[in-house]
This record gives sequence, structure tokens and C-alpha cells, in this order.
Amino acid sequence: MNEDKASLETDNLVNEENSEISNNVPLDNAGQEITGEAPTADPLTAAKAEIAELKDKYLRLYADFENFRRRTAKEKLEMISGASADTVKLILPIVDDFERAKVSFDSSTDIEALKEGVDLIYTKLYKALESKGLKAMQSKGADFDAEIHESIAQFPAPSEDLKGKVIDEIEKGYYLNDKVIRYAKVIVGA
Repeated sequence: MNEDKASLETDNLVNEENSEISNNVPLDNAGQEITGEAPTADPLTAAKAEIAELKDKYLRLYADFENFRRRTAKEKLEMISGASADTVKLILPIVDDFERAKVSFDSSTDIEALKEGVDLIYTKLYKALESKGLKAMQSKGADFDAEIHESIAQFPAPSEDLKGKVIDEIEKGYYLNDKVIRYAKVIVGA
């Protein structure tokens, strides 16, 4: 009888294995069905991982921006320095002319020749600055414009047509590439 019972239990075991195979659903050690889904991750852990990833992206983006900002600031300084060097190179020959003129002031007695030399140097300097975009304002006789003129005084106009116009120019105004770099100091007719 014990033999019959043992064979019956063995048959049941084989039948269970066969039913498991026939259903194609694996069972775990507790006899529960094993599904193909991975166990669900803890939402807190997933959120922390996502935050860490976003923080890393942010830090990299911030570092890239800082590098860009530094690089453009350096390039801007180099550009300004290069422009300044170019202008100084343009003016150096004129400085040399002034030095030669100073030497000739001590040794020469011909005042007309000295005046002519200074005029030539002035013309050379003005032409060099014009080549860089400098242009003088023509203010005398023009209507007063607060955008380009600085009124330092008002005098009674000598004639009726000069009221509200520039009577005299104390200090010239200048444009650099059509932008005012120095306002003209003028006297306006009242």
C-alpha cells in the first residue's frame, strides 16, 4: 500500500509538471504565476534618478554658457585692443611730425614756415581721423538741436532770422561713423 501511495504521489507530481508545461505559465517557488513584467520600481527612486539627470544637464549647460560668456568677453577685449592699436599706428607718424616741428621751433626764425608746417601736420592729422570715420559737425547758423548741440549761453539774436539758431560755436562737435561722440558747445540766439 505504501508503494501505491508513493506511485500516486509521483504521478501527481508529474501531472502538475505537465500542467505547468501545457499552460506555458511558469510558477515560482510559492506556486504563484511568474509574469513577464519586471517588478515596478519605487517612484521615489525613479524621481531621484530623473532629478539627478536633469541637474547634471543643467550644470553642463551652465558651464557651457559661462565658457561662452568668457570667450566672447575675451574676444571683445581683443577686438577693442586691436582697433586701438590700429588707430595709434595711424597717428604715430603725425606724432613724429610734431616732434620734428618742436625741434624746428627752437632753431628756426621764419614764423611763416613754422605756421605752414603746423598747418600741414594739422591737415595730416585730420585726414587720418577722417579715414577712421570722424566727421565734424557744421553748427554755426543751423537750427538749435538738443540731440547734437549743448547750449552754454543765449544771446539776443543780431537779426530776426537767427532766433533759435546757433550764433556761435565755442567747441566743435564730432560724429564717428554717424554717431555723436562729442556734442557741439554753442551759443543760441534768443
